[in-house]
Amino acid sequence: MRIEPVFLFDLDGTLVDSVYEHVLAWKEALDSEGIDLSVWRIHRKIGMSGGLFTNQLIRETGVAIDEERGERLRKAHAAAYRRMGERIRPLPGARELLSWLSGAGIRWAIATSGRMETASVNLKALGVDPDKSPVVTRDQVKYAKPDPDLFLAAAKRLGAPIETAFVVGDSIWDMLAAARCRALGVGLLCGGYGAEELQKATAFRVYEDPADLLLHIDELGGRR
Repeated sequence: MRIEPVFLFDLDGTLVDSVYEHVLAWKEALDSEGIDLSVWRIHRKIGMSGGLFTNQLIRETGVAIDEERGERLRKAHAAAYRRMGERIRPLPGARELLSWLSGAGIRWAIATSGRMETASVNLKALGVDPDKSPVVTRDQVKYAKPDPDLFLAAAKRLGAPIETAFVVGDSIWDMLAAARCRALGVGLLCGGYGAEELQKATAFRVYEDPADLLLHIDELGGRR
């Protein structure tokens, strides 16, 4: 009996070119609270859970961030990101990859650390309707990456064992979450992390972007 693969996709930096808009939105939010953090340090945190983001901010800046302040930061980031919404575009091959998987009868879902207030901007750019395609956001799980909750919930939505899933993401946080739930991590370089970083975080294959992944889809059990 053939094991049918399923694909669980991160969203930012994996299917849509949005990482740097998130970085700039967080920079604006942090500046509004008088918290000085370099842009490159913000980039390293994109994709992790909000709680881990806050903990790392406290460690790196020494600034106290209570629940109220954390909520102000989140709302300021979301507002800034929505203002940049018109800039967001699908990454090369993203729409074609999802269309090919659907046409081949291979199930897929999207699992993002973003809440729907920002994820909706990306889904619109990608042409994905969350009422018609399985999408799991931060609003729907207790913990986000590097915890595996998002991917476990996405696999459940597909009715598939997590062990049959490929988790496709652009960050080390995606790969760590994949390893924790016994899925196979597939890294993409289009979010700014390097191949060696992704491989050290357990990615067993690394591709440039969705177009490159589609070109090599047979390496992951997809059949053209």
